[in-house]
Amino acid sequence: MHELGTIVYVIETIEKLAEEEKLTKVGSITLEVGEVSGIVPGYLSDFWLYARRKSALLKETELKIENIEAVTYCQSCKKTYETVTYGKECPYCHSGNTFLVTGNQFNIKEIEAM
Repeated sequence: MHELGTIVYVIETIEKLAEEEKLTKVGSITLEVGEVSGIVPGYLSDFWLYARRKSALLKETELKIENIEAVTYCQSCKKTYETVTYGKECPYCHSGNTFLVTGNQFNIKEIEAM
């Protein structure tokens, strides 16, 4: 369950930014979570509700999560496909000469300052 550590990192990052920018309140935070990032969005939400209570700045801040689809590219046939459905082997030409294009990232996308 590295989601708790991830939420602690997000909170520390936002608090540092808020201090630098002299923010007094944050309305919402939007996170991008890749489909194959290993992070479970539901756990993030649960840990957020717990951890934000310890921060005066974020006590009422809403957490928004955007899921990023995992997409793989086949170097043999030059097509992309859904990673979760087909895995490493290309469903078009059955090549294993593929790589993940998107879907393993985790980003703080947006902070709504108030």
